Amino acid sequence: MNLNELKEYCWKYADTYDYLEHVMKMPPCIIVCAVNGGVQGKEYNPAIPETADEVAESVYGAYKAGASMVHIHARNPEKLWGAATKAKLWLEVNSKVREKCPDIIINNTTGGGLDSTMEDRLSCLDANPEVASLNLVPDMSKYKMKARDPPLLHPHPELSFDETTPFSYENISHFAREMKNRGIKPEMETYHPGGAWVINDLVQQELVEKPYWVQTVMGYQTSSYPTVENVIHLLKELPEDSIWLCSGIGPHQLPMTTFAIILGGHVRVGLEDNIYYNRGELAKSNAQLVERAARLTKELNREVATPTQARKMLGLSQKPSQY
Repeated sequence: MNLNELKEYCWKYADTYDYLEHVMKMPPCIIVCAVNGGVQGKEYNPAIPETADEVAESVYGAYKAGASMVHIHARNPEKLWGAATKAKLWLEVNSKVREKCPDIIINNTTGGGLDSTMEDRLSCLDANPEVASLNLVPDMSKYKMKARDPPLLHPHPELSFDETTPFSYENISHFAREMKNRGIKPEMETYHPGGAWVINDLVQQELVEKPYWVQTVMGYQTSSYPTVENVIHLLKELPEDSIWLCSGIGPHQLPMTTFAIILGGHVRVGLEDNIYYNRGELAKSNAQLVERAARLTKELNREVATPTQARKMLGLSQKPSQY
C-alpha cells in the first residue's frame, strides 16, 4: 500500500483537525462479526453456533448481512463448551466457512478457552487464516458460567471462575512472529492503555506491518470502561498508520458501534460479545446484529465495506485463503 492510500485509510482518529479533514470522505466501514466465543454457548443463547456446520451457517448469514470479516472460535466436538486445540478442527471450520462465503476474510482467535495452553492457542495458525487475534495484555476475569442442561450436548453444572491468562511480552512476540512467518495479519486487541506499550514493542521488533489493525475492547472485565472519553484516550496512543476496530461488550456493543462509525473507525459485533438485541430480548442470530450495524453505517453516511474493499484497506491479498 502506498503512502497516499495509507493516509486515506489511516489517520489520527482523536485529532480534531485530522477528523475534520476526513469527516466528509470517510472510508467504507469494515464490519467484523464475532460469531461465537470460547466460553459461552447455547446455554446463554440458542443462536450461538458451536459445531463447524453451525458456525459456517451463522457466518453465511452474517456475510449476506454485510460482514466482510468473521472472527471465529472453533470448538472441541467432544466438549462443545471447550475450545479446539488441534489444527484439523480449525481447518474443518475454515473450509466450511470458505465454501459458503467465497471471499469473506477469515480471522481465527488465539484467545482460546477456559483451559487452553499457550500452544493450544497457536493451533489455529496452522489452519491458514488470513487474520488472527493477538491479545496485548494479561486477561483477568471473574464470573459464573451458567449450567448447561440436557438436552444440550455435553452438559455441566454451574461453574465459577477467577482466572488470569498471563500474556507476557515474550509470548506475545512469539505469537506475532508465528503469524508473520505464515503471512497472517495480527488483529492487535488492546483492553486498556497498557496495550500501547506492547504495540510499540511489536512495531520496534518489526513483527507487525502497516497498516496496523488494532481493536479497542471496551467493557470487558479489567478493560477500560466503555466511555467516549476512554476510547479517545486509547486512540491518542495508537501508532501512526493504524486502522481502528472497536468492540463493545454486552449492552455497550450498540453505543460503541455507533461511536466508532461516527468517528471513522470500524466495528465488531456478534454473539461472542453480546447475546441481546434489545434489553431483555435475545438476539435471533449473528445476522441480525450485523444487519443493524450495516443499517447504522448507511444512516450515518458511510458505505459498508465489501470483502474486496476491506482487503485493500488492510493490505491483505485479494485472493482469499483456500482449504
